[in-house]
Amino acid sequence: MSDLLSELGALIASKQEESVLSAEVISGELVIHAIPNEIVSLIEFLRSNPNLQCSTLIDLTAVDYPTRDKRFDVVYHLLSMYQNLRIRIKVAIKDGDLIPTISKIHKAADWYEREVFDMYGIKFSEHPDLRRLLTDYGFQGHPLRKDFPTTGYSEVRYDEVQKAVIYEPVSLSQEYRQFDFMSPWEGAEYIQSDDSDKVES
Repeated sequence: MSDLLSELGALIASKQEESVLSAEVISGELVIHAIPNEIVSLIEFLRSNPNLQCSTLIDLTAVDYPTRDKRFDVVYHLLSMYQNLRIRIKVAIKDGDLIPTISKIHKAADWYEREVFDMYGIKFSEHPDLRRLLTDYGFQGHPLRKDFPTTGYSEVRYDEVQKAVIYEPVSLSQEYRQFDFMSPWEGAEYIQSDDSDKVES
């Protein structure tokens, strides 16, 4: 199966030279690394090609690598129900770069792209309605960026007494804990003591 996927990846790369940087098989799945500005062309090809027919967008998300020059990977998961085939596409972009929307090809991308914008701050050019999707009105920052602070921002709640929406500083209900796997609730029976040669069962 891995050889077949490798051949398919090579075929897609040869047909879409202007869109594809490389193709590889990782953990039994075909992964295509694409050029950001050509993502629309590649997605359209994968959907319309009669031998592929990747007509379903399963998911669209992102991964944050703060130390990398191209900080974000935008990841697309496509499914061909006709060929029983899954393809993952990765696009590496810098912080602040725009990536074209694919919402004209896959309608589901409309909400997926809004979610990625809300959580990571990645903007999609020509998106019909790029607003926040999960956070509150007036929210500052993007929660899934690895540099986003867990304190210092405002949270919103409805106060029954005042019958109004109240903005107040974020407060953590519990202190951070450092787990060393020796605490009672971690169930660390497998750790040997100094005077025992084997773990008791």
